[in-house]
Amino acid sequence: QVQLVESGGGSVQAGGSLKLSCAASLYFSCMGWFRQGPGKEREAVAAIDRDGSTSYVTAVKGRFTISRDTAKNTLYLEMNSLKPEDTALYYCAADLDCTGGYWKLVSGVPFWGQGTQVTVSS
Repeated sequence: QVQLVESGGGSVQAGGSLKLSCAASLYFSCMGWFRQGPGKEREAVAAIDRDGSTSYVTAVKGRFTISRDTAKNTLYLEMNSLKPEDTALYYCAADLDCTGGYWKLVSGVPFWGQGTQVTVSS
């Protein structure tokens, strides 16, 4: 049974930082983070492939860093220079297709975590 357990969410002021973690019960070559803001659809944030290559959406490039500890089956998302528009429920996603831009497809995600809330105040 696949389990993805996120942690690290919280409330910060604009300009602050948070680091999210996702502990996975299995190894997956391609994993990522998605988010869903209030009144918005779920959207991709970042992904990392088995070789360590990373992809980001434009809105978070230069501010967020995705990484992983393969030995611990743990995925991370370090978020800096947070903005109020980053406020969302952040989801860990596993078994993505890291080919091209396919990792961004919400419909293509087989496994989701339960989400962790990030709130950024101005």
